[in-house]
Amino acid sequence: MHQARHDHELSRRGFVAAGAAAAGAFFLGGNMSTAQEQPQSPVITRGHINQSVSRWCFNSLSLERLAQVARQIGLRGIDLVNPEDFPTLKKHDLVATMVNTHGIANGLNNPRYHEDCLARIRRSIEAAADAGFPNVITLSGNRAGMPDDEGLKNCVVALKQVIGLAEQKKVTICMELLNSKLNHKDYMCDRTEWGVELVKAVGSERFKLLYDIYHMQVQEGDVIATIRKYKDYIHHYHTAGVPGRNELDENQELYYPAIMRAIADTGFTGYVAHEFIPRPGNDPVASLMQAARVCDV
Repeated sequence: MHQARHDHELSRRGFVAAGAAAAGAFFLGGNMSTAQEQPQSPVITRGHINQSVSRWCFNSLSLERLAQVARQIGLRGIDLVNPEDFPTLKKHDLVATMVNTHGIANGLNNPRYHEDCLARIRRSIEAAADAGFPNVITLSGNRAGMPDDEGLKNCVVALKQVIGLAEQKKVTICMELLNSKLNHKDYMCDRTEWGVELVKAVGSERFKLLYDIYHMQVQEGDVIATIRKYKDYIHHYHTAGVPGRNELDENQELYYPAIMRAIADTGFTGYVAHEFIPRPGNDPVASLMQAARVCDV
């Protein structure tokens, strides 16, 4: 454990209050102010966690504006972007922390979709490598009546066809864990253990898991213990509040400072991307500032 960090930790109530004050954010009900926040200096000062932000959750901001805000707050990059977004990120000295490939429902577990998915993965690997960016995403696809063991074998067959390119280009392919209980009905890679078995079967340091904290809390819980147990198989994280997939505030059940400390204590050096959806009426910049502060352990 990193005692120096723990010496500076606040109580849960104090931490939330401090984060809210710093972002200029909360009313008593926990809602963010609608006034547009203008970060004047980095919110992230400790930097033990490399933080990023998912593009799609902040579509109310132009990519240019989001990049400006991310840089000002102290985020390292923007997540789930496309190659055409790279010039804007480079302009602001930001990393494309995860590059998009194919869709969710039709994924690698079904040979019918292998040709299209693999073509998209290859294009993203090439683009990421050319730009010097580290990761591309992949997804299992839905079951559609397929047994999980068959789907796992099909994913291995697909990944074996592209993992050599990923190794050559030094780009990591990340399979995202999503919940099938609420948000993505029938999605196959909905349990950490299934994902870990897939990583073992592929057998490459260039294929790992994207552990979405929101999704796995909904699906299976036990987040911190799971992170500690499977740290060697996880390459990337996403955040969001549970329930609701909203801000990382006092209205949700996860205590993100403890989760971030657990991640840092595993020696993790990858990226944690905020993938929450600001509540209607909340200033997205204030919401992002608050999340960055909460996770700066």
